[in-house]
Amino acid sequence: MEIFRNTNFDFLGHKWPFITASLVLSVAGIVSLIAKGGPRYGIDFRGGTNMFVKFQDPPQIQRIRTALSQRIKGEITVQNVVGGANEVLIGTELKSDTELAVARQAMTETLEATFGQPGSGKLDFNNAGRQALVDRLRDPLIRNGVTLSDAEMQELVGRLLDYRDKDRSGLVTSFDDMSTLSGVNATVLNTLKQECYLAGFNVKSVDIVGPKAGAELRVQAIRATLLALAGMLVYIAFRFEWIYGVAAVVAVFHDTIITIGLFSIFNKEISLTVIAALLTLVGYSMNDTIVVFDRIRENLKILRRENLTSLVNKSVNQTLSRTILTSGLTFLTVLALFLFGGEVLHGFSFALVIGILIGTYSSVFVASPIVVFWQDVRESRKRRGPSAGTSGQAPRKNPVKAVKQT
Repeated sequence: MEIFRNTNFDFLGHKWPFITASLVLSVAGIVSLIAKGGPRYGIDFRGGTNMFVKFQDPPQIQRIRTALSQRIKGEITVQNVVGGANEVLIGTELKSDTELAVARQAMTETLEATFGQPGSGKLDFNNAGRQALVDRLRDPLIRNGVTLSDAEMQELVGRLLDYRDKDRSGLVTSFDDMSTLSGVNATVLNTLKQECYLAGFNVKSVDIVGPKAGAELRVQAIRATLLALAGMLVYIAFRFEWIYGVAAVVAVFHDTIITIGLFSIFNKEISLTVIAALLTLVGYSMNDTIVVFDRIRENLKILRRENLTSLVNKSVNQTLSRTILTSGLTFLTVLALFLFGGEVLHGFSFALVIGILIGTYSSVFVASPIVVFWQDVRESRKRRGPSAGTSGQAPRKNPVKAVKQT
């Protein structure tokens, strides 16, 4: 399928606006990284605790931050979750595994003391675990005349928690709403009201990573990215010529640096999912570049006397439909993830949205000009060589050297 036929756009003739934009974005990103002391690593790399909390009412960010800072030492971040209904992300940077051991309990207790009923002596139903709820209800139910076996008790509590987590997204606002559940009669409902209360928040998830594990993950992520680039350089240098490998790797470095720089400029965290997106971007951008280089190689065998700049333009025009189809459809997919994928996929999709845009044009306006520039330098050196003026004749222009064939 072809969208464009017989196009003749002068891509390399318009390379400088794109190269200028790349330089501006690269410098801006590097300056931002230097000013901020490096990338803003997520919990996966720096170690600490991330807690996603859903509130019944719009959360009071400053109140949450103040309450936590009184109980937990170090940096504390509290931010609204993009696209989340009354959800916040609470992050703490902890320096030792001992601190991590008490962090979750301290955060939960602080939220209960601030937004719950800690003095009531009742159990918070919205944040209770299965076993805690079983232990709390068993004896009061027996006193109220409801005798259940262990299996029946587990089944009843399971229905209550399924209603809370699946039907109410972790937040029950009234015990009476559960009166229609199987096995929940008036006695069970009254016992629930006597023994439990409904806090206005629910801890949806907690991620804990030790500082040592985070540092190891950071080193492994950098190593994986560099090894991927090295392997691709060797492959392309073998399949084409070394300058093609250098051009492709420079283009990929260009894509990665701009993407990481934009993460720094927009103050976004780099997590393991973002590293996965960057590695995906490396492969995607490299594949796009190889498609263009492969068409250049084919045309070199056919158009041996063609000027390399003209030949590269023809090659890019011939692959234009393929580029639009693959990059365009992939971009629409990751854009949908970015807009509707939620907080968990936000960093991953942001990296791919930026990476696909940058990676698509870098294959044309970064990698290809490097090959043309090197060819021009090589031809210029040949013309200035010692044999240029020995015979009194003008030096014969060498045809463009064909790349290696496999």
